[in-house]
Amino acid sequence: MILEVTLIDVLPGREHDFIAAYQLARPLIAGAEGCRGLRLKRGTESATRFALLVEWDSMDAQDHNFRRSERNAQWRALIAATLAKPPLAEYFTELPEHAGRPDPDHDFFAG
Repeated sequence: MILEVTLIDVLPGREHDFIAAYQLARPLIAGAEGCRGLRLKRGTESATRFALLVEWDSMDAQDHNFRRSERNAQWRALIAATLAKPPLAEYFTELPEHAGRPDPDHDFFAG
């Protein structure tokens, strides 16, 4: 599983427009083959910053079934007018578990 974390900065005063555009555009991502689910979070320190969290089966699924598809072009067209700058996406994968024991180097709550 791959977690795509996209930071999205919107223009001040356009936050509600972005949320409305996201609601229209959400099915474009959710319907892509290999998308396991997505959530949108709003910044608590900056009301104009959002984090889009998308779970994908693989990087290949994200790349071929969304990023290089017409779905991505449609997604961008719907949200483009609200963006302060281009979104920044990064991708994350799970760390291996160590036989069920907390690993103090990788588990914040290990103690």
